[in-house]
Amino acid sequence: MKEKKNDNLNKNKSFEEAFKLLEGTVQKLESGGLTLEEATSLFEESMKMSRLCNELLSATEIKVTKLKQAFDEQMRLIEDDESSIE
Repeated sequence: MKEKKNDNLNKNKSFEEAFKLLEGTVQKLESGGLTLEEATSLFEESMKMSRLCNELLSATEIKVTKLKQAFDEQMRLIEDDESSIE
């Protein structure tokens, strides 16, 4: 139940927040001096943050692609209108 609650909290983070947490977690792992349990826990958290960052980037890429397609279609229609007037 606790893990599910943490997943829900993680889903509400912005890309920048998740990425900053990921960077901090990686720095802690790289600095060493952790117990196996601490390192494992941090690694799990970093994987969650990595997954969230990837999901947010993918969603943004889809939005940008749709916007670009809509813009391209609009420009094509304008060009068609202009060519039919001539």
